[in-house]
Amino acid sequence: MTRAAGRDGDVAGRDRDPAGRPRNARPRDALGRPLRRGADGETPPPDEPALTPDAALDLAQQLIDSGRGFRAHEVLEASWKAAPPGERDLWQGLAQVAVGLTHAQRGNARGAAALLRRGGRRVAGYAHGPAPHGIGAEEVARFAADLADRIERDGLVAASPDDFRVTLRADGR
Repeated sequence: MTRAAGRDGDVAGRDRDPAGRPRNARPRDALGRPLRRGADGETPPPDEPALTPDAALDLAQQLIDSGRGFRAHEVLEASWKAAPPGERDLWQGLAQVAVGLTHAQRGNARGAAALLRRGGRRVAGYAHGPAPHGIGAEEVARFAADLADRIERDGLVAASPDDFRVTLRADGR
């Protein structure tokens, strides 16, 4: 079944922002899964502009600590897209780690391990000195690799929600 193209060749009924970029305005549950239109869902994080790095890290940490990795990913993704070139891999890696946590929370072991590894490798590139904004790059990279190893070895049934909590800053805040 094909959808009818609307004005400007757009598929009718698709969510778009003012610049015409696709957006999904459907509400989402705590794990980021789309809900039916009109359902009560999680409040999305601020979209544009990105938060300051400190505010983004604080909010992402709160979201991770409360088991909402998908929302943390959205915050970190906005920071990645707004980051200066020398920090983009770090922020992208943090966002990928958060997506890995989301896959684990959703029960997708393969996706969790893959994203944790990919994100951990990006973050590890910043582990040889103080990372920007006090990010604990070495600790995050180690956490991601260790959790991916555990998931691949033991599966998700051996993990608890506490196993999906990573501390983003080197000082533990």
